[in-house]
Amino acid sequence: MAAMELDFVDWVQARTAARGHPSVRLGVGDDMAILDVAGSNLLLSSDMLLDGVHFDTGSQALSLIGRKALACCLSDCAAMAVKPVAATISIAWPDNFSLDQGKQLFEGAEELAAEFDVAIVGGDTTRWAHPLAIDVAMTATPYPGVIPVTRSGAQPGDGVYVTGMLGGSSLGHHLSFTPRVNEARSIATALGHRLHAMLDISDGLSLDLWRMTKASKIGAKLDEGALEEIISDDAKRMAGSDGRSPLDHALHDGEDFELLMAISGDVTDLNDKLYRVGEIVETGYTLARRDGTERPLEPKGYVH
Repeated sequence: MAAMELDFVDWVQARTAARGHPSVRLGVGDDMAILDVAGSNLLLSSDMLLDGVHFDTGSQALSLIGRKALACCLSDCAAMAVKPVAATISIAWPDNFSLDQGKQLFEGAEELAAEFDVAIVGGDTTRWAHPLAIDVAMTATPYPGVIPVTRSGAQPGDGVYVTGMLGGSSLGHHLSFTPRVNEARSIATALGHRLHAMLDISDGLSLDLWRMTKASKIGAKLDEGALEEIISDDAKRMAGSDGRSPLDHALHDGEDFELLMAISGDVTDLNDKLYRVGEIVETGYTLARRDGTERPLEPKGYVH
């Protein structure tokens, strides 16, 4: 199933690129598409979340589920350092879903939308004899003086940085995370052309960094010692019960929603705290071990 998903995205990307469209500045393959609309850039993305996959209506508050649905799209905006503007929310209601439950779901999304000054402008509702499904579409525009950051600009010699702790998100962080929209704007404004590539860690560090290297046509080397400094407490707790190492959780869990960046030069003067976890190299995809050895790194993480 993992290979099928990745292969399907590659197939769609190739077909849409070959067909082309005069309004498309950046199409399938990044966190958001970039369109030329009346001479201005408009960015667009969507995220679909499913009960039993991305959330659990049996054990999690509907307000948090609605919040997460919008937060995932806001994280796409953060990944490209752009300003979220408006969203639509479409819901496939289970047959036994009540009006009050729908209101709770919407209120969770609405509260986060207000926090980030996003207008909820529509969507669609339908009903079916299956679990809850939510799809959010987001529009965004560039900030003044900030060019949207893609995942395809990483260069050999860049440092690989993240904005926070990784791993163990299933213990609650995947529902409660704050999209790094404000941090992305601050970092992009301060670094300018030195911020070569960026995305958000939605499917796991090892898989999402691999996507950056694939888009940029280069390699990367992660540092085990540096990674051990950013393993979350939740990752350590999970490791204590499931037999996986804390490092394995930090590399592969997914839904951390921290920013992952390729940056040239020094970052010590930034107002935002960044953690260097590796470097961009010419070729290869490896993990440098504490003992001085280096091993191939398998890009694993969440795939549908």
